[in-house]
Amino acid sequence: MEQPRVAVVGSANMDLVATAPSLPRPGETVLGDDFVMVPGGKGANQAVAAVRAGASCAFLGAIGSDAFGVTLRARIAAAGVDTSHLRVVYGASGVALIMVGADGENAILVTPGANGAFTGLTEGELTCVRQADVLVAQLEIPVATVTEAALAAREAGTRVVLNAAPARSVPPELLDAVDLLVVNETEAQLLTGRAGDPYALLELVPRAVLTLSGRGAWYGDRDGLAVHVPAVRVDVVDSTAAGDAFTGALAVAWGEGREIVDAVRWAAAAGAACVRRLGASVALPRRAEIDELYASSG
Repeated sequence: MEQPRVAVVGSANMDLVATAPSLPRPGETVLGDDFVMVPGGKGANQAVAAVRAGASCAFLGAIGSDAFGVTLRARIAAAGVDTSHLRVVYGASGVALIMVGADGENAILVTPGANGAFTGLTEGELTCVRQADVLVAQLEIPVATVTEAALAAREAGTRVVLNAAPARSVPPELLDAVDLLVVNETEAQLLTGRAGDPYALLELVPRAVLTLSGRGAWYGDRDGLAVHVPAVRVDVVDSTAAGDAFTGALAVAWGEGREIVDAVRWAAAAGAACVRRLGASVALPRRAEIDELYASSG
């Protein structure tokens, strides 16, 4: 099987992760248990996830000129991601403050930093997108940048996977360039204006995956296929990067030529493998671990 080429256009943050028995309520101070500092951001996470799932991956994004930026570049590159298109912007890198409760639920506050300055793709960056088999993008960077990359990919015949997260409005010209949309229930409702109706997503894009947390995922397309993929049952430690593991693995499986529903099932195994460990990029699973859970899920 030929190794797929994935290009990820997105964010890079330094994640400051603390665990506690419960998440604090407004005005409340809770004594925590553990703390880790790991590279994160949906873009960087999905790039690392793609490499660990078996792809060759280039990451296009921006980091700051601070110490966090130095660490981010080094750690993302060490994971096997091509960082030759990772820009350095004067100022602060993106930072995510993440609190994780004993049940695996989390609360996250993100300051975009350099991610907000990632605009105007260069010809070299656009060439990288055009040469990929699959482009993966999210919405933690300016939407205009995502749109520019998606349009370049569409023109070149590169498949476009959009993880429309965090929840925000998406311009029609971007949706028109999307081959596969990945959203959770909150994001789906914002995009469609209709709660509990996954078929509404197919009015926007030709294929869609709706992730349902512990209830698995729904896949549908305009050819009339609609399938519920059950969740893989595991003990949850930290759900922070589960969606990123899912999206990265999905892009790899689809880029390898797997039938799309099988790709979603394999991605569900990747998401489940991820939640068993603490820390976003640390928890992202490798291919052997995904294969093992996928096989055991039947």
